[in-house]
Amino acid sequence: MKVEQIIKEKNLKLTPARVEILEILVEQNRPISYDDIKDRLLMDKATFYRNISRFEDSAIIRSFESNDKKRYFSLEQNFHPHFICTKCNTISCLDEKSIINMDGYKIESIIIKGICPKCLNS
Repeated sequence: MKVEQIIKEKNLKLTPARVEILEILVEQNRPISYDDIKDRLLMDKATFYRNISRFEDSAIIRSFESNDKKRYFSLEQNFHPHFICTKCNTISCLDEKSIINMDGYKIESIIIKGICPKCLNS
């Protein structure tokens, strides 16, 4: 789906900043933080977070805080659980079906914390 269509379907004003942020999120295959992409953005930090807040309110994206105290963002349509290593702060995407299945419940977030295989073996 094109980012312009996502923005219009949520009845948000189509702005260059919103298009830019969503294009970056669409191309990522993992959650990203502001620090991961700030060098690619043509906007200031306040504009980024103002738009991120609107996207969250409109259920376009999800966010969570990691051990490194950074906020990470991913598209809502790509919902899946995440594993955060408590040693190296690496975030791994997990298959939802392999983690938990609760019939009758709507799960909105799954964050599992522990030690990744790389840190366990080092």
